[in-house]
Amino acid sequence: MFAVLESVRETCLGLVESLPVAEGRTFVVEGERIAVFRGRDGSVYAVQAQCPHQGGPLAEGVTGGCTVTCPLHSWKFDLASGACLNDPEHRLRTYPVRLAEGLVYVSLDGGG
Repeated sequence: MFAVLESVRETCLGLVESLPVAEGRTFVVEGERIAVFRGRDGSVYAVQAQCPHQGGPLAEGVTGGCTVTCPLHSWKFDLASGACLNDPEHRLRTYPVRLAEGLVYVSLDGGG
């Protein structure tokens, strides 16, 4: 039996060191705005750039641990899962991130 591997397209966003620790940056990947965050522990997360509540710019939000708080109305989201901590009916789309040789790669395929 043979396994079929799906092709995953990745986009290189640049050096991981170019992402400030505990801050977000917005990138446009294949026409989609993505907010990318680097945690104090070295982890990197990629989520949709706009808050699903009222479209706030999440990259400008306050980060802490594995969360970001929207700068408009203080909605808080888990960066790993996309779950909204204020309202479980809302969530962020998350994108797979891969770090290799000091570079950050994000894929629009397979996100949550």
